[in-house]
Amino acid sequence: MVDVTILGSGGFGLALAVMLEGEGNNVTVWSKFKSELEDIRRDGENKAKLPGVKISPNIALTDDISCVKGKDLVIFGIPVNFIRSVAAEAAPYISDSTIVVNTGKGLEAGSYKRMSQVICEETGKECVVLSGPSHAEEVAIGMPTTVVAACKNTAYSEYVQNIMSSSTFRVYTNNDVVGCEIGGALKNIIALCAGICDGMGCGDNTKAALMTRGIAEIARLGEALGGQLDTFAGLTGIGDLIVTCTSMHSRNRRAGILIGKGTDPAEAVKQVGTVEGYFCTKAAYELSRKCGITLPITEKCYDVLYNGKSAEGVISDLMGRPKKHESERGLLNAVD
Repeated sequence: MVDVTILGSGGFGLALAVMLEGEGNNVTVWSKFKSELEDIRRDGENKAKLPGVKISPNIALTDDISCVKGKDLVIFGIPVNFIRSVAAEAAPYISDSTIVVNTGKGLEAGSYKRMSQVICEETGKECVVLSGPSHAEEVAIGMPTTVVAACKNTAYSEYVQNIMSSSTFRVYTNNDVVGCEIGGALKNIIALCAGICDGMGCGDNTKAALMTRGIAEIARLGEALGGQLDTFAGLTGIGDLIVTCTSMHSRNRRAGILIGKGTDPAEAVKQVGTVEGYFCTKAAYELSRKCGITLPITEKCYDVLYNGKSAEGVISDLMGRPKKHESERGLLNAVD
């Protein structure tokens, strides 16, 4: 049994809280939103973000950030845009012995830093990245799920593996933090595009092509940033891409469907809520240009989201690109 604080009372944070409390651990959930915590206490669930999943009264709910003090495990389960500010707020209270875990998937606007880098800068702690195909709605009800705990410090990732593994939640370890985070971040862009295609009425052929070419460009940028090519064939690459592109649990896909049907991108994001792919598209587009890496799908997604171009037009652009050989060095490093 360990003492765990989860920062964030959204869907995934609460799903992990339910899972960890069910395994006999002491769990505290923090949120800056008092009203959300009051609603959970009253209803016994988060009706907006994880409806139907009962939150045990044994799970402590608080808006006091000092709740991280003295914990064995502190898990960040909050949207990417707020990770730096929350990490800075929590930093004075995080104990030296505490293992820090992050579940957020994205790149910081402007700096293009991965979330583990952001957390390390603010807390001074090396961070374990928990990533993979893991919709909160399924984790919370015990559907079999597999994820990866990635960290350069093997002892940290193995600790998380031992604490979080259960009969329904299998945790693998990996030392390729860059690859795991880039795969988890950029798959949201491809899932947004998959939703756009669905909204337009495109078929299975289109989605298969999008996902296959999508993982190729994710791997291209990831390898350029120091990630290992094999990682993108695993759970945080292909695995996370599949689940996010095909499931209606995916907010990225749902927002894309609205855009594909003609909704303005900013309005679609407003209707769906947190859509990490919307912000990650801009960051990845700017980062790729900085690195001199070509990401055709990401570039066209950027045009739809930020330049007002039509989805029909960018599909024609992609289909009309110069003819190329599929691969020089294998699928995951396919030429652009």
